[in-house]
Amino acid sequence: MIGQEEMLFSEHYSCPYCGFTVGELEPRLFSFNAPFGACPDCDGLGVKLEVDVDLVIPDQTKTLREGAILPWNPISSQYYPQMLEQACQEFNIDMDTPFEELPEEHKDIILNGSNGEIFHFHYENDFGGVRDVEVAFEGILPNIKRRYHETNSDFTRDQMRLYMTELTCKTCHGYRLNPQALCVQVNGKHIGEMSEMAINNALNFVEELKLTEQEQMIARPIVKEVDDRLSFLKNVGLDYLTLSRASGTLSGGEAQRIRLATQIGSNLSGVLYILDEPSIGLHQRDNDRLLDSLRKMRDLGNTLIVVEHDEDTMRAADYLIDVGPGAGHAGGEIVAAGTPDEVAANASSLTGQYLSGKRQIPTPAERRKGNGEKIRVTGASENNLKNISVDFPLGKFVAVTGVSGSGKSTLVNEILKKALAQKINRNSNKPGRFKTITGYEAIEKLIDIDQSPIGRTPRSNPATYTSVFDDIRDLFAKTNEAKVRGYKKGRFSFNVKGGRCEACKGDGIIKIEMHFLPDVYVPCEVCHGKRYNSETLEVHYKGKNISEILDMTVEDAVEFFQHIPKIHRKLQTIVDVGLGYVTMGQPATTLSGGEAQRMKLASELHKNSNGKSFYILDEPTTGLHTDDIARLLKVLERFVDAGNTVLVIEHNLDVIKSADHVIDLGPEGGEGGGTIIATGTPEEIAAVPESYTGHYLKKVL
Repeated sequence: MIGQEEMLFSEHYSCPYCGFTVGELEPRLFSFNAPFGACPDCDGLGVKLEVDVDLVIPDQTKTLREGAILPWNPISSQYYPQMLEQACQEFNIDMDTPFEELPEEHKDIILNGSNGEIFHFHYENDFGGVRDVEVAFEGILPNIKRRYHETNSDFTRDQMRLYMTELTCKTCHGYRLNPQALCVQVNGKHIGEMSEMAINNALNFVEELKLTEQEQMIARPIVKEVDDRLSFLKNVGLDYLTLSRASGTLSGGEAQRIRLATQIGSNLSGVLYILDEPSIGLHQRDNDRLLDSLRKMRDLGNTLIVVEHDEDTMRAADYLIDVGPGAGHAGGEIVAAGTPDEVAANASSLTGQYLSGKRQIPTPAERRKGNGEKIRVTGASENNLKNISVDFPLGKFVAVTGVSGSGKSTLVNEILKKALAQKINRNSNKPGRFKTITGYEAIEKLIDIDQSPIGRTPRSNPATYTSVFDDIRDLFAKTNEAKVRGYKKGRFSFNVKGGRCEACKGDGIIKIEMHFLPDVYVPCEVCHGKRYNSETLEVHYKGKNISEILDMTVEDAVEFFQHIPKIHRKLQTIVDVGLGYVTMGQPATTLSGGEAQRMKLASELHKNSNGKSFYILDEPTTGLHTDDIARLLKVLERFVDAGNTVLVIEHNLDVIKSADHVIDLGPEGGEGGGTIIATGTPEEIAAVPESYTGHYLKKVL
């Protein structure tokens, strides 16, 4: 007792009123990867798999009788449709009223069940079986959840997964940590709130910390470390990222720059750094920051070797090595070496010709007018988008631009692409938050040409992907030798028994499993990598067997098949996109992302188009030399000239200046972005002083 006031102390760090306890504070308490700190409800993931009403009832203007509830489809089974109809009769729910117009209590019964209230269910199956039972109406949401978690059938689980999505955990509100960890605050913020900040904001928070003299003595070395590391991330142009950003959502360029930031922070000297295209995904403004960071690393006494196509990076180099003169078998030589000016003065260097201005990608003399139609998205508010409305004109070459993190990918990939896929392709992927999308009736086909592999196994290759291999096998089956032997088209496939080498099952290679080491692949000892058995290889067309055809480069194959129009046309499209150097049978797994993307373009080029297709490409210039970009633009313009719409997310100024219509987002990245800065022709964008893209575009127009 002190005077008349009673004071309570606890050796267990617990509240004397409610008993809430915080254990002794230690670093693992603030880690969601440790059981000690993770949220007990979501195991530190921050999200839980829950049934999503928007996927269950994608069109709420439909009535229950019209099939508003997608999972209870009468085509697959009559059980749930019959239960629904009888439950609606029991609870006086009108099946002919659009779902969105039903009273809330009726919606609640449909979605969550009858709360234990029993009704008589009479079920007749297709085989004459009858069941009469007293049941409580389960509700669609608990039904899907139960069938997902309790089934032993992979098929049923996969079907139920279509109607579920990862929603924020209600216990930790997505912060991943348990309540004890989230109770500890610094300047009014817990660690979860600080992790949600963009790097720029987190840096300001750390620099503005108000600490007592004693707290400063304790925290000084920690605050310095945090400040330094955040500064390094800012210097490589990543200030728009949040600290809690999942690594799986980072682009290749972002991940590379994070690794670069850790190296800058080490302050080492005498180190040789090798960087492969660090400018990927960077706006010109952010690229300037990156180059400053690279110069600082050089000035510390390090050597940097950068593989790069970006002109600003090449001009900033002390020494330039140009490899060529062509690609594939036409390359492999040092064409020029020296300062950027010396390479630019070398007439035999293709890179030098673009540096000197002898060659350049011309600015179009006039912009296309389009077909007058447009797709309009209103109320886009996913991630950092600020409730924006955007028009995408049809029949034009459209570029979406803006600094890194301004919201381009969210607008195009998360909202526009997924919303169109739902409307046109009946895709179930849920788009990001937006209000309405109109004008999509004017297009018939959505084609997403991304950089994902064209095949997951070495069996897929350029010849099979573009379907030209079918025509080549037809040709071999028509040869006199094949007819005499009775060989059909299937004999020349390395995927089926008959013509393939059975020792390697048509792979051409044998996998040797090495215990505790990576698997080793060696050429098949029977066919020596040819994939086919000796009888199949005895059939020739113009002196070459099917294996030798697969070993040809596409350029050679174009000449070889010049008198077979169907084959020649398909192969020519591969050359047109700048991939003449790849071999016909090159395994798909060995193609880069940029090569895979251009192979997809080639396969689309030889298809007949009705002029109502909508193409989406995300940074198609990744990994491309300026000369390859010139080829790519010609291909894209062929699509647009046929009446189609091509939409690209791009930072490359040569592509942006070639567009008919530009949508520029910004002004900054992260929280500072998400608004429309300017729209119009490249010339109109260049005239907007608030646009960073316009500032750099002005120099090239």
